[in-house]
Amino acid sequence: MSYIELKTENELKELIAASFHKPQVIFKHSTRCFISSRVLKNTLSSFEDPRADWHLLDLIAFRNISNDIEKMLNVTHQSPQIIIIDKGISPYNASHEQILPEAIFEQIDNLNR
Repeated sequence: MSYIELKTENELKELIAASFHKPQVIFKHSTRCFISSRVLKNTLSSFEDPRADWHLLDLIAFRNISNDIEKMLNVTHQSPQIIIIDKGISPYNASHEQILPEAIFEQIDNLNR
C-alpha cells in the first residue's frame, strides 16, 4: 500500500477538509514499536482501497501532529492507531490488534456517501 506522508499541521488541516469529498485514513506508526511495525508490514501493506486516501504519520518524527489530531478530532492518542476521517470528524479509530483490514473496509462501506 502506498501512503501519503503526514508531516505538518497544514497537511492535517488539508486532509480534514478533503474528508468532505472522500474518506481519509491515517495510520499512526511508531518506528520504535514492534507491534506498530508488525501491523504496518503484515496487515496494512497487503491491501489497497481506492475509496479513501491513506496517510502515514511517523509518531517519532512528528509527535506534535498526533497531538493536533487529538485536539482537532477528539481522538485519544494511541500507537499504533488507525483513524478514519469523514466529513471533518472521526467516526472510527482502532489500535493494536483491533487494526484489521476487514473492520476498516466495513467502516468505509458504512459511511454515508
